[in-house]
Amino acid sequence: MDIVEVARLSGVPASTLRFYESKGLIQSVGRRGLRRLFAPQVLEQLALIALGRAAGFSLDEIAGMLVSEGRPQIDRKLLTSKADELDSTIRKLSAVRDGLRHAADCPAPHHMECPKFRRLMAVAASGSLGDHSKKAPSGKRRSYNLL
Repeated sequence: MDIVEVARLSGVPASTLRFYESKGLIQSVGRRGLRRLFAPQVLEQLALIALGRAAGFSLDEIAGMLVSEGRPQIDRKLLTSKADELDSTIRKLSAVRDGLRHAADCPAPHHMECPKFRRLMAVAASGSLGDHSKKAPSGKRRSYNLL
């Protein structure tokens, strides 16, 4: 398949396909004139790349998973680690969402008079909400119940 067909079938722009090739994520099998040609399994590789990106993996991490002739070699520990990271992000975002919903409906005359809103501000000011690298002591999960 030429690059135009791969772009059409995958929804990935040709410029991105060229970039992925330069990063070693996919490989062309030749050329027809100036157009790159790809084997049909490139569509499966692109689907794996899309899944990896959706899960939050970097392109370098994904490249490390596509090392064996286009067949994935996925480190299960890396998947578990990413799932744990996503769990932490979900807890943080859920706490922020709940805090914002409370602030929107809070009966206090001013937000600064609301203890729950002030707690949300304190957690945000400490950097705990935005820093994904902080880990709870002893491998325990952090709680972000702000309300």
